[in-house]
Amino acid sequence: MLRAADIPNAICVLRILLVAPTVLALLGGRYPLALALVCIAGFSDALDGYLAKRFDWRSRLGGLLDPLADKLLLVSLFVALAWLGHIPAWLAGIVIGRDAVIVAGGLTFNFLVGPVQPEPSRASKLNTLAQLVCIATVLAGQLTAWPLAGAVTVTGALVLVTSVVSGLDYVIRWTTRALAARA
Repeated sequence: MLRAADIPNAICVLRILLVAPTVLALLGGRYPLALALVCIAGFSDALDGYLAKRFDWRSRLGGLLDPLADKLLLVSLFVALAWLGHIPAWLAGIVIGRDAVIVAGGLTFNFLVGPVQPEPSRASKLNTLAQLVCIATVLAGQLTAWPLAGAVTVTGALVLVTSVVSGLDYVIRWTTRALAARA
């Protein structure tokens, strides 16, 4: 039976389950469906975070599931959008590289120092939002006759900047913690 405190984790699992249908819709050219699923995923991300904080339904599992759900969805969509030629491959590479550095750093910290207590920074939250807005803008551009190339360029630039800043933020924060723990 699902306890109230498990609701944010269940929402994260549902977001993970949305990854494959969202990517398949995108690759199949079903842009309205892909955009709707991205919007649902974005809303669910905000909802599970709100519920976890508002009712103190936080858990270590939730702290791991939430970023996992975000990374699976966003990396998959950036790869698919690059594959389809809707965004430059280097932008997808930046997104993947940032996440690879964070995951590698987290695993290294976990094995060499101690258990990682996931805590997304404001820069990371802004990066997730920028990525979702960029994806939604690209998909909206596929659905409308409006020239959104400028908006895609701006949101892509925002993704680039927030990816670099949030990636560096993670490296600095966790390196500092590792050095302090080893001292």
